[in-house]
Amino acid sequence: MARPTEFDRDEAIASAIKVFARQGFEAASTSDLLEAMGIARQSLYGAFGDKRSLFLEALRRYAAGSLAQMREALAEGTAAEGIEAALLVGLGSSDDVESGCLGVGSVVEFSRSDPEINALNDAAGETVAAAFSARVRDGVEAGELDAGLDTDAVGRMLLVLRSGLKVAARGGAGEAELRDTARLALRGLTSTRSGSECRSPP
Repeated sequence: MARPTEFDRDEAIASAIKVFARQGFEAASTSDLLEAMGIARQSLYGAFGDKRSLFLEALRRYAAGSLAQMREALAEGTAAEGIEAALLVGLGSSDDVESGCLGVGSVVEFSRSDPEINALNDAAGETVAAAFSARVRDGVEAGELDAGLDTDAVGRMLLVLRSGLKVAARGGAGEAELRDTARLALRGLTSTRSGSECRSPP
């Protein structure tokens, strides 16, 4: 039996993520995936098992990459600046449908019907909310954000806002509109004692 052609697994997964982000799980055919990944059918089954297993690995990889990108943005500047940067990083756009959020897309497509996808998305959401919550707590301790905030509740709210911003970006919302929306939410978190304010773009 001939050995499957060797390939770069990371590059193949990155290509699969784009296909799934563009088409969703059901609409992405095996042929679409093979063409984008540049591999043979035998290599797909040998390396990943089947399309669903490939999707699960792509979703895990996407979630890890998105979280790393968001953590880096959260560390920027003040707490408010970091939160704003994290809300806006990697949103994708209507001009590049392959940049869409695989996590949000899978929630829309599967709802709560698939336990494994639920578990992946739930874990990713909890981690993102906790990261936001920790940065909010930093801002409260620094006197920059309102001391009366429930930091865990705010973390969950910011997770929902980021998901909504991704959908809006996919729907055609521009950068300025998305930034204004993020800043409007952040104004509600700002401590009146600190005198700090999330400024609107000039």
